[in-house]
Amino acid sequence: MTSAAEQPVTIAVQGGYELAEGGRWVGGRFVYVDILSGRLFELRDGIGRTPRQLARLDVPLGAVAPVRDRPDTWIAAAGTGIALLTADGTLEWLDRPEDRTPVPSRMNDGVADPAGRFWAGSMPYDGTPGAGSLYRTDHDGTVVRVLDGLTIVNGPAFDADGTTLYLADSAAGTIHRCRVDPATGDLTGPETFARFRTDEGSPDGMTVDDEGCLWVAVWGGGAVRRYHPDGRLLHTLEVPAPQPTSVCLHPSDSRILITTARHGLTNPTAASGAVLSAPAPARAPDTHSWGRGGPAPR
Repeated sequence: MTSAAEQPVTIAVQGGYELAEGGRWVGGRFVYVDILSGRLFELRDGIGRTPRQLARLDVPLGAVAPVRDRPDTWIAAAGTGIALLTADGTLEWLDRPEDRTPVPSRMNDGVADPAGRFWAGSMPYDGTPGAGSLYRTDHDGTVVRVLDGLTIVNGPAFDADGTTLYLADSAAGTIHRCRVDPATGDLTGPETFARFRTDEGSPDGMTVDDEGCLWVAVWGGGAVRRYHPDGRLLHTLEVPAPQPTSVCLHPSDSRILITTARHGLTNPTAASGAVLSAPAPARAPDTHSWGRGGPAPR
């Protein structure tokens, strides 16, 4: 285990975000969202602690990934579906599958895989068990429900070759692992990778490092965990905010960036709703774009 004293945590961006999440490293910048306010931000590498707002939507914004060969365009898990978000803030909807569900719900976290597909989960506003789903958006823009019966779907994360998908059901305190066929996007599984006790918090945003280990933000636990691919817990990094929401590794600086939330806290800490930074013993693999082709610019 690694203690907070051994790995000092600092504030990279001051607090104030209600529900920051979806941290990704894209083209020399840290990109993240404030879900409930529908805002998208970037923090350029090496230029201090002042983020720039890229977009503000009138619906919740769960996560984005870059679109291949369309600079400043993102594929977004937003509102009740999946859309393309252009540089001027316009949404081009691909589908809104959560409009067709019996329980009012919204999209949540999402990520592009190495094959160029976009995966995103949904969650019910009232926490109805089993009302959340996982969706896959194919290269042609078709949105397919690939898993249902989940509740709060978080942290889709892929290994380097795109054959393993990790997925959190935060309400159930469970991290699932699926096998993926990169040629088709078909899933096998899920199987249980890790399970959290109720007093430990819940798994939230996740990422896989260049050694194949899984990093997990622990909502309600004030920590980030790193797991070996065989399921062993390698270490825990304590953070000064009870609700970390996503983790993003820097591609070259052996550093981790952690988004956090103030939402629902009666007495938030100074770090709640901030972006945090700490040393990390691993680096990020390539960030991927939606669309056919290779990784996104680093």
